[in-house]
Amino acid sequence: MKPAIVIHWFRQDLRLADNPALTAAVQQGAVIPIYILDDDNAGAHAMGAASRWWLHHSLQALNDALAGKLQVFRGEPLTVLQQLITEHKVKAVYWNRCYEPWRMQRDASIKATLSEQNISVKSYNGSLLWEPWQINKKDGTPYKVFTPFYRKGCLNAELPRSPLPMPESLPLAKISNDTDLASLGLLPTLNWADPFSEHWHIGEQGAHDRFQQFLDEGLSNYKKGRDEPALNCVSGMSPHLHFGEVSPNQLWYAVRSMGESVNIEHFCSELAWREFSYQLLYHNPNLPTENLQKKFDHFPWQQNAGHLAAWQRGQTGIPMVDAGMRELWQTGYMHNRVRMIVGSFLVKNLRLSWHEGERWFWDTLLDADLANNSASWQWIAGCGADAAPYFRVFNPVTQGEKFDAQGEYIRRFIPELGKLPNKYLFAPWQAPAEILKQAGVVLGETYPQPIVDLKLSREAALEAFSTLKAISQP
Repeated sequence: MKPAIVIHWFRQDLRLADNPALTAAVQQGAVIPIYILDDDNAGAHAMGAASRWWLHHSLQALNDALAGKLQVFRGEPLTVLQQLITEHKVKAVYWNRCYEPWRMQRDASIKATLSEQNISVKSYNGSLLWEPWQINKKDGTPYKVFTPFYRKGCLNAELPRSPLPMPESLPLAKISNDTDLASLGLLPTLNWADPFSEHWHIGEQGAHDRFQQFLDEGLSNYKKGRDEPALNCVSGMSPHLHFGEVSPNQLWYAVRSMGESVNIEHFCSELAWREFSYQLLYHNPNLPTENLQKKFDHFPWQQNAGHLAAWQRGQTGIPMVDAGMRELWQTGYMHNRVRMIVGSFLVKNLRLSWHEGERWFWDTLLDADLANNSASWQWIAGCGADAAPYFRVFNPVTQGEKFDAQGEYIRRFIPELGKLPNKYLFAPWQAPAEILKQAGVVLGETYPQPIVDLKLSREAALEAFSTLKAISQP
Protein backbone atom coordinates (compact mmCIF):
# COMPACT_ATOMS: atom_id res chain seq x y z
CA MET A 1 0.00 0.00 0.00
CA LYS A 2 1.29 3.44 -0.91
CA PRO A 3 1.85 5.78 2.02
CA ALA A 4 -0.61 8.60 2.45
CA ILE A 5 0.36 11.92 0.86
CA VAL A 6 0.25 14.94 3.17
CA ILE A 7 1.24 18.58 2.76
CA HIS A 8 3.39 20.56 5.15
CA TRP A 9 2.89 24.24 4.43
CA PHE A 10 5.98 26.17 5.53
CA ARG A 11 5.24 29.75 6.55
CA GLN A 12 7.16 31.50 9.37
CA ASP A 13 8.78 28.23 10.39
CA LEU A 14 11.59 27.80 7.87
CA ARG A 15 13.43 25.07 9.78
CA LEU A 16 13.42 21.30 10.30
CA ALA A 17 14.16 21.03 14.02
CA ASP A 18 11.49 21.94 16.59
CA ASN A 19 8.89 22.20 13.88
CA PRO A 20 5.70 20.74 15.44
CA ALA A 21 3.66 20.65 12.23
CA LEU A 22 6.44 19.04 10.20
CA THR A 23 7.09 16.46 12.93
CA ALA A 24 3.39 15.55 12.92
CA ALA A 25 3.22 15.45 9.12
CA VAL A 26 6.09 13.01 8.61
CA GLN A 27 4.41 10.60 11.01
CA GLN A 28 1.40 10.40 8.68
CA GLY A 29 2.98 9.69 5.31
CA ALA A 30 5.02 11.11 2.45
CA VAL A 31 5.24 14.90 2.75
CA ILE A 32 4.95 17.51 0.04
CA PRO A 33 6.81 20.50 1.55
CA ILE A 34 5.54 23.78 0.14
CA TYR A 35 5.87 27.54 0.57
CA ILE A 36 3.29 29.95 -0.86
CA LEU A 37 4.07 33.63 -1.38
CA ASP A 38 0.76 35.35 -0.63
CA ASP A 39 0.98 39.06 -1.33
CA ASP A 40 -2.70 39.51 -2.24
CA ASN A 41 -4.24 38.62 1.12
CA ALA A 42 -1.46 40.53 2.91
CA GLY A 43 -2.58 43.81 1.38
CA ALA A 44 -0.77 46.72 2.99
CA HIS A 45 1.20 44.28 5.13
CA ALA A 46 2.90 42.45 2.29
CA MET A 47 6.56 41.97 3.14
CA GLY A 48 8.90 44.90 2.69
CA ALA A 49 11.91 44.84 0.41
CA ALA A 50 14.48 43.88 3.07
CA SER A 51 12.32 41.03 4.36
CA ARG A 52 11.83 39.70 0.85
CA TRP A 53 15.61 39.59 0.37
CA TRP A 54 15.98 37.56 3.57
CA LEU A 55 13.08 35.28 2.62
CA HIS A 56 14.72 34.40 -0.70
CA HIS A 57 17.91 33.24 0.98
CA SER A 58 16.06 31.49 3.80
CA LEU A 59 13.96 29.50 1.33
CA GLN A 60 17.12 28.65 -0.55
CA ALA A 61 18.70 27.30 2.64
CA LEU A 62 15.55 25.34 3.49
CA ASN A 63 15.42 23.87 -0.01
CA ASP A 64 19.01 22.70 0.35
CA ALA A 65 18.11 21.04 3.66
CA LEU A 66 15.20 19.31 1.91
CA ALA A 67 17.43 17.95 -0.85
CA GLY A 68 15.91 20.29 -3.41
CA LYS A 69 12.33 19.13 -2.85
CA LEU A 70 10.80 22.32 -1.43
CA GLN A 71 7.98 23.42 -3.73
CA VAL A 72 7.36 27.16 -3.97
CA PHE A 73 4.22 28.85 -5.28
CA ARG A 74 2.73 32.31 -5.40
CA GLY A 75 -0.90 33.31 -5.36
CA GLU A 76 -4.05 32.41 -3.46
CA PRO A 77 -3.12 29.64 -0.97
CA LEU A 78 -6.50 27.91 -1.08
CA THR A 79 -6.25 27.57 -4.84
CA VAL A 80 -2.71 26.19 -4.61
CA LEU A 81 -3.68 23.73 -1.88
CA GLN A 82 -6.79 22.50 -3.66
CA GLN A 83 -4.84 21.90 -6.86
CA LEU A 84 -2.21 19.88 -5.02
CA ILE A 85 -4.87 17.95 -3.12
CA THR A 86 -6.60 17.00 -6.35
CA GLU A 87 -3.48 16.12 -8.32
CA HIS A 88 -1.79 14.06 -5.63
CA LYS A 89 -4.72 12.68 -3.64
CA VAL A 90 -3.57 14.50 -0.52
CA LYS A 91 -5.27 13.41 2.70
CA ALA A 92 -4.10 16.09 5.16
CA VAL A 93 -2.54 19.54 5.38
CA TYR A 94 -0.29 20.59 8.26
CA TRP A 95 0.96 24.04 9.22
CA ASN A 96 2.23 26.06 12.15
CA ARG A 97 0.04 28.97 13.13
CA CYS A 98 0.70 32.62 12.22
CA TYR A 99 -0.84 35.40 14.26
CA GLU A 100 -1.12 38.44 12.02
CA PRO A 101 -4.83 39.31 11.75
CA TRP A 102 -4.95 38.89 7.98
CA ARG A 103 -3.29 35.49 8.21
CA MET A 104 -5.57 34.29 10.99
CA GLN A 105 -8.64 35.26 8.96
CA ARG A 106 -7.28 33.61 5.83
CA ASP A 107 -6.24 30.42 7.63
CA ALA A 108 -9.61 30.03 9.34
CA SER A 109 -11.32 30.24 5.97
CA ILE A 110 -8.93 27.71 4.41
CA LYS A 111 -9.35 25.31 7.31
CA ALA A 112 -13.14 25.50 7.10
CA THR A 113 -13.20 24.97 3.33
CA LEU A 114 -10.81 22.01 3.33
CA SER A 115 -12.56 20.39 6.29
CA GLU A 116 -15.82 20.50 4.35
CA GLN A 117 -14.01 18.60 1.61
CA ASN A 118 -13.00 15.90 4.10
CA ILE A 119 -9.36 17.00 4.16
CA SER A 120 -7.77 16.83 7.59
CA VAL A 121 -6.21 20.16 8.58
CA LYS A 122 -3.91 20.32 11.61
CA SER A 123 -2.27 23.49 12.95
CA TYR A 124 0.29 23.91 15.71
CA ASN A 125 2.13 26.57 17.68
CA GLY A 126 5.64 26.73 16.29
CA SER A 127 6.34 30.45 16.74
CA LEU A 128 5.58 31.47 20.32
CA LEU A 129 6.37 30.29 23.83
CA TRP A 130 2.71 30.73 24.77
CA GLU A 131 -0.36 31.26 22.65
CA PRO A 132 -1.39 34.95 22.61
CA TRP A 133 -4.68 34.10 24.31
CA GLN A 134 -3.03 31.98 27.00
CA ILE A 135 -1.48 34.55 29.38
CA ASN A 136 -4.27 36.53 31.03
CA LYS A 137 -4.98 38.21 34.34
CA LYS A 138 -7.00 36.38 36.99
CA ASP A 139 -10.18 37.99 35.69
CA GLY A 140 -9.53 36.54 32.24
CA THR A 141 -8.64 39.85 30.57
CA PRO A 142 -5.30 40.40 28.81
CA TYR A 143 -2.45 42.23 30.45
CA LYS A 144 -1.81 45.80 29.34
CA VAL A 145 1.49 46.28 31.17
CA PHE A 146 4.56 44.20 30.43
CA THR A 147 6.06 43.62 33.90
CA PRO A 148 3.01 41.86 35.41
CA PHE A 149 2.51 40.07 32.07
CA TYR A 150 5.95 38.56 32.49
CA ARG A 151 6.22 38.19 36.27
CA LYS A 152 2.66 37.16 37.12
CA GLY A 153 1.70 35.68 33.77
CA CYS A 154 4.58 34.05 31.93
CA LEU A 155 6.68 32.93 34.90
CA ASN A 156 3.65 31.42 36.62
CA ALA A 157 2.22 29.80 33.50
CA GLU A 158 2.80 26.30 32.28
CA LEU A 159 6.36 25.96 31.02
CA PRO A 160 6.82 26.47 27.29
CA ARG A 161 6.79 23.38 25.14
CA SER A 162 10.16 21.62 25.08
CA PRO A 163 11.92 21.78 21.69
CA LEU A 164 11.42 18.85 19.35
CA PRO A 165 14.34 17.16 17.58
CA MET A 166 14.65 17.13 13.83
CA PRO A 167 12.62 14.22 12.42
CA GLU A 168 14.77 11.11 12.11
CA SER A 169 13.59 10.63 8.56
CA LEU A 170 11.92 12.94 6.07
CA PRO A 171 9.84 10.95 3.58
CA LEU A 172 9.36 13.60 0.90
CA ALA A 173 7.07 13.28 -2.10
CA LYS A 174 8.60 14.63 -5.29
CA ILE A 175 6.20 16.48 -7.56
CA SER A 176 6.50 18.61 -10.67
CA ASN A 177 6.12 22.36 -10.29
CA ASP A 178 6.78 25.09 -12.83
CA THR A 179 7.44 27.79 -10.21
CA ASP A 180 11.01 28.14 -8.95
CA LEU A 181 12.46 30.37 -6.27
CA ALA A 182 13.81 32.97 -8.69
CA SER A 183 10.38 33.42 -10.28
CA LEU A 184 8.99 34.64 -6.94
CA GLY A 185 10.86 37.88 -7.61
CA LEU A 186 11.98 38.35 -4.01
CA LEU A 187 15.41 39.80 -4.76
CA PRO A 188 15.76 43.52 -5.54
CA THR A 189 16.56 44.49 -9.11
CA LEU A 190 19.24 46.89 -7.84
CA ASN A 191 22.13 45.70 -5.68
CA TRP A 192 21.33 47.76 -2.57
CA ALA A 193 21.02 44.60 -0.46
CA ASP A 194 24.42 43.15 -1.37
CA PRO A 195 26.16 44.52 1.77
CA PHE A 196 23.67 42.62 3.96
CA SER A 197 25.38 39.34 3.08
CA GLU A 198 28.50 40.45 4.93
CA HIS A 199 26.57 40.57 8.20
CA TRP A 200 24.25 37.56 8.06
CA HIS A 201 24.37 33.79 7.62
CA ILE A 202 20.77 33.06 6.69
CA GLY A 203 19.01 29.78 7.37
CA GLU A 204 18.56 27.31 10.19
CA GLN A 205 22.26 26.53 10.54
CA GLY A 206 23.13 30.22 10.43
CA ALA A 207 20.63 30.92 13.21
CA HIS A 208 22.17 28.29 15.46
CA ASP A 209 25.72 29.39 14.68
CA ARG A 210 24.89 33.01 15.54
CA PHE A 211 23.13 32.04 18.76
CA GLN A 212 26.05 29.88 19.84
CA GLN A 213 28.34 32.85 19.26
CA PHE A 214 26.06 34.96 21.45
CA LEU A 215 26.12 32.33 24.21
CA ASP A 216 29.92 32.23 24.04
CA GLU A 217 30.61 35.96 23.72
CA GLY A 218 27.58 38.08 24.58
CA LEU A 219 25.37 36.48 27.21
CA SER A 220 27.72 37.00 30.14
CA ASN A 221 27.40 40.80 29.76
CA TYR A 222 23.93 40.90 28.22
CA LYS A 223 21.94 42.97 30.73
CA LYS A 224 24.39 45.89 30.73
CA GLY A 225 26.15 45.40 27.40
CA ARG A 226 22.96 45.23 25.32
CA ASP A 227 22.56 48.99 25.82
CA GLU A 228 25.92 49.76 24.20
CA PRO A 229 25.66 49.52 20.41
CA ALA A 230 29.41 49.28 19.85
CA LEU A 231 29.57 46.02 21.83
CA ASN A 232 28.68 42.58 20.50
CA CYS A 233 26.32 41.76 23.35
CA VAL A 234 22.99 41.37 21.54
CA SER A 235 21.90 38.05 20.13
CA GLY A 236 20.94 39.28 16.64
CA MET A 237 18.26 36.58 16.59
CA SER A 238 15.27 38.75 15.65
CA PRO A 239 15.25 38.05 11.87
CA HIS A 240 15.95 34.37 12.47
CA LEU A 241 13.02 34.27 14.91
CA HIS A 242 10.68 36.13 12.58
CA PHE A 243 11.25 33.72 9.71
CA GLY A 244 11.25 30.74 12.04
CA GLU A 245 14.78 29.55 11.33
CA VAL A 246 14.92 29.02 15.07
CA SER A 247 12.11 28.83 17.61
CA PRO A 248 11.84 30.87 20.81
CA ASN A 249 11.53 27.54 22.64
CA GLN A 250 14.99 26.54 21.47
CA LEU A 251 16.44 29.85 22.69
CA TRP A 252 14.53 29.78 26.00
CA TYR A 253 15.68 26.31 26.97
CA ALA A 254 19.24 26.84 25.70
CA VAL A 255 19.82 29.79 28.04
CA ARG A 256 17.85 28.26 30.93
CA SER A 257 20.09 25.17 30.73
CA MET A 258 23.08 27.38 31.57
CA GLY A 259 21.83 28.09 35.08
CA GLU A 260 20.56 31.28 36.67
CA SER A 261 21.92 34.80 36.34
CA VAL A 262 20.68 38.34 35.81
CA ASN A 263 21.81 38.07 32.17
CA ILE A 264 19.87 34.87 31.54
CA GLU A 265 16.79 36.29 33.24
CA HIS A 266 17.04 39.47 31.19
CA PHE A 267 17.35 37.56 27.93
CA CYS A 268 14.24 35.54 28.78
CA SER A 269 12.38 38.76 29.58
CA GLU A 270 13.29 40.06 26.12
CA LEU A 271 11.78 36.92 24.59
CA ALA A 272 8.71 37.70 26.68
CA TRP A 273 8.54 41.24 25.19
CA ARG A 274 8.07 39.52 21.84
CA GLU A 275 5.26 37.45 23.36
CA PHE A 276 3.71 40.61 24.81
CA SER A 277 3.69 42.25 21.37
CA TYR A 278 1.90 39.24 19.89
CA GLN A 279 -0.66 39.32 22.67
CA LEU A 280 -1.27 43.01 21.99
CA LEU A 281 -1.76 42.35 18.29
CA TYR A 282 -4.07 39.39 18.92
CA HIS A 283 -6.34 41.38 21.22
CA ASN A 284 -6.01 44.60 19.18
CA PRO A 285 -6.06 43.65 15.49
CA ASN A 286 -5.86 47.33 14.51
CA LEU A 287 -2.58 47.80 16.40
CA PRO A 288 -0.63 48.52 13.17
CA THR A 289 -2.97 51.35 12.15
CA GLU A 290 -4.77 52.77 15.19
CA ASN A 291 -3.55 54.33 18.44
CA LEU A 292 -4.25 52.14 21.44
CA GLN A 293 -4.68 55.32 23.48
CA LYS A 294 -7.42 57.02 21.52
CA LYS A 295 -6.62 60.50 22.78
CA PHE A 296 -3.60 60.42 20.45
CA ASP A 297 -6.05 60.51 17.55
CA HIS A 298 -6.09 64.25 18.28
CA PHE A 299 -2.33 64.72 18.49
CA PRO A 300 -1.06 67.54 16.21
CA TRP A 301 1.47 65.62 14.14
CA GLN A 302 3.46 67.59 11.61
CA GLN A 303 4.08 66.83 7.96
CA ASN A 304 7.53 67.63 6.63
CA ALA A 305 8.83 65.59 3.70
CA GLY A 306 12.30 67.12 4.00
CA HIS A 307 12.68 66.16 7.65
CA LEU A 308 11.39 62.65 6.96
CA ALA A 309 13.84 62.15 4.10
CA ALA A 310 16.75 63.41 6.21
CA TRP A 311 15.80 60.98 8.98
CA GLN A 312 15.51 58.09 6.54
CA ARG A 313 18.91 58.79 4.97
CA GLY A 314 20.78 59.43 8.22
CA GLN A 315 21.33 63.08 7.38
CA THR A 316 19.69 64.86 10.33
CA GLY A 317 22.91 66.39 11.64
CA ILE A 318 22.43 64.53 14.95
CA PRO A 319 25.20 61.89 14.99
CA MET A 320 23.58 59.26 17.22
CA VAL A 321 20.41 59.37 15.11
CA ASP A 322 22.29 59.32 11.82
CA ALA A 323 24.52 56.43 12.89
CA GLY A 324 21.45 54.33 13.65
CA MET A 325 19.73 55.10 10.38
CA ARG A 326 22.89 54.34 8.44
CA GLU A 327 23.36 51.08 10.31
CA LEU A 328 19.86 50.17 9.16
CA TRP A 329 20.63 51.04 5.54
CA GLN A 330 23.96 49.21 5.50
CA THR A 331 23.05 46.07 7.47
CA GLY A 332 19.24 45.76 7.45
CA TYR A 333 19.34 45.90 11.24
CA MET A 334 19.54 48.46 14.03
CA HIS A 335 20.65 48.07 17.62
CA ASN A 336 17.67 48.12 20.00
CA ARG A 337 18.89 51.04 22.13
CA VAL A 338 19.41 53.07 18.97
CA ARG A 339 15.95 52.15 17.69
CA MET A 340 14.54 53.93 20.73
CA ILE A 341 16.74 56.96 20.09
CA VAL A 342 15.87 57.35 16.41
CA GLY A 343 12.19 56.64 17.14
CA SER A 344 12.00 59.28 19.85
CA PHE A 345 13.71 61.80 17.56
CA LEU A 346 11.18 61.15 14.78
CA VAL A 347 7.98 61.35 16.82
CA LYS A 348 9.05 63.96 19.35
CA ASN A 349 11.80 66.22 18.06
CA LEU A 350 10.45 66.12 14.48
CA ARG A 351 6.87 65.46 15.61
CA LEU A 352 6.24 63.21 12.62
CA SER A 353 3.66 60.45 13.05
CA TRP A 354 4.83 57.09 14.30
CA HIS A 355 3.20 55.64 11.18
CA GLU A 356 6.03 57.16 9.12
CA GLY A 357 8.59 55.29 11.20
CA GLU A 358 6.59 52.09 11.21
CA ARG A 359 6.35 52.13 7.41
CA TRP A 360 10.06 52.83 6.95
CA PHE A 361 11.11 50.09 9.35
CA TRP A 362 8.65 47.68 7.72
CA ASP A 363 10.40 48.14 4.37
CA THR A 364 14.02 48.32 5.53
CA LEU A 365 14.36 46.03 8.57
CA LEU A 366 15.27 42.42 7.96
CA ASP A 367 13.43 41.54 11.19
CA ALA A 368 10.29 43.51 10.30
CA ASP A 369 7.53 41.83 12.26
CA LEU A 370 3.98 43.16 12.36
CA ALA A 371 3.46 42.63 16.10
CA ASN A 372 6.87 43.87 17.23
CA ASN A 373 7.08 46.77 14.81
CA SER A 374 3.60 48.10 15.60
CA ALA A 375 3.85 47.65 19.36
CA SER A 376 7.32 49.19 19.53
CA TRP A 377 6.41 52.29 17.54
CA GLN A 378 3.29 52.81 19.64
CA TRP A 379 5.47 52.39 22.74
CA ILE A 380 7.98 55.05 21.74
CA ALA A 381 5.19 57.40 20.57
CA GLY A 382 3.48 57.14 23.95
CA CYS A 383 0.19 55.94 22.49
CA GLY A 384 0.51 52.21 23.04
CA ALA A 385 0.27 49.72 25.90
CA ASP A 386 2.76 50.15 28.73
CA ALA A 387 4.12 53.00 26.64
CA ALA A 388 6.98 55.31 27.41
CA PRO A 389 5.33 58.56 28.49
CA TYR A 390 5.21 61.03 25.64
CA PHE A 391 6.97 63.59 27.82
CA ARG A 392 9.98 61.24 28.04
CA VAL A 393 12.09 62.55 25.17
CA PHE A 394 15.37 60.76 24.53
CA ASN A 395 18.18 63.28 24.17
CA PRO A 396 20.35 61.77 21.41
CA VAL A 397 23.41 63.70 22.58
CA THR A 398 23.34 62.47 26.17
CA GLN A 399 22.27 59.00 25.00
CA GLY A 400 25.37 58.86 22.81
CA GLU A 401 27.62 60.10 25.58
CA LYS A 402 26.22 57.47 27.95
CA PHE A 403 25.98 54.43 25.70
CA ASP A 404 28.69 55.11 23.09
CA ALA A 405 31.14 56.94 25.32
CA GLN A 406 34.18 56.28 23.13
CA GLY A 407 32.28 57.07 19.94
CA GLU A 408 33.06 53.72 18.34
CA TYR A 409 29.52 53.20 17.04
CA ILE A 410 29.20 56.71 15.61
CA ARG A 411 32.60 56.55 13.93
CA ARG A 412 31.76 53.15 12.43
CA PHE A 413 28.77 54.51 10.54
CA ILE A 414 29.68 58.19 10.17
CA PRO A 415 33.35 58.08 9.13
CA GLU A 416 33.29 61.75 8.10
CA LEU A 417 33.18 62.60 11.81
CA GLY A 418 35.92 60.12 12.68
CA LYS A 419 38.57 62.69 13.59
CA LEU A 420 36.39 64.75 15.92
CA PRO A 421 37.37 64.39 19.59
CA ASN A 422 34.82 62.64 21.79
CA LYS A 423 34.01 65.94 23.50
CA TYR A 424 32.32 67.21 20.34
CA LEU A 425 31.51 63.98 18.50
CA PHE A 426 27.94 63.76 19.80
CA ALA A 427 27.13 67.44 19.06
CA PRO A 428 29.53 68.67 16.36
CA TRP A 429 27.64 71.97 16.00
CA GLN A 430 29.02 72.88 19.42
CA ALA A 431 32.64 72.39 18.34
CA PRO A 432 34.86 75.49 17.85
CA ALA A 433 35.73 76.31 14.24
CA GLU A 434 39.37 75.33 14.76
CA ILE A 435 38.41 71.87 16.07
CA LEU A 436 36.09 71.30 13.10
CA LYS A 437 38.84 72.39 10.70
CA GLN A 438 41.39 70.05 12.25
CA ALA A 439 38.90 67.17 11.96
CA GLY A 440 38.14 67.97 8.33
CA VAL A 441 34.48 68.65 9.12
CA VAL A 442 32.58 71.39 7.32
CA LEU A 443 29.07 71.56 8.75
CA GLY A 444 26.53 71.90 6.00
CA GLU A 445 28.92 70.34 3.47
CA THR A 446 30.74 67.24 4.72
CA TYR A 447 28.14 66.68 7.45
CA PRO A 448 24.72 68.36 7.88
CA GLN A 449 23.80 71.07 10.30
CA PRO A 450 21.09 69.82 12.72
CA ILE A 451 17.70 69.97 11.04
CA VAL A 452 16.08 70.97 14.36
CA ASP A 453 17.20 72.46 17.64
CA LEU A 454 16.98 69.66 20.22
CA LYS A 455 15.94 71.92 23.09
CA LEU A 456 13.34 73.91 21.18
CA SER A 457 11.88 70.86 19.45
CA ARG A 458 11.56 69.08 22.80
CA GLU A 459 9.68 72.06 24.22
CA ALA A 460 7.39 72.11 21.17
CA ALA A 461 6.68 68.39 21.59
CA LEU A 462 5.75 68.84 25.23
CA GLU A 463 3.49 71.76 24.36
CA ALA A 464 1.78 69.65 21.70
CA PHE A 465 1.31 66.84 24.19
CA SER A 466 -0.25 69.23 26.70
CA THR A 467 -3.17 69.70 24.31
CA LEU A 468 -4.21 66.09 25.01
CA LYS A 469 -4.46 66.45 28.77
CA ALA A 470 -8.04 67.63 28.65
CA ILE A 471 -9.09 64.67 26.47
CA SER A 472 -10.52 61.78 28.46
CA GLN A 473 -9.41 58.28 27.51
CA PRO A 474 -12.38 56.08 26.53
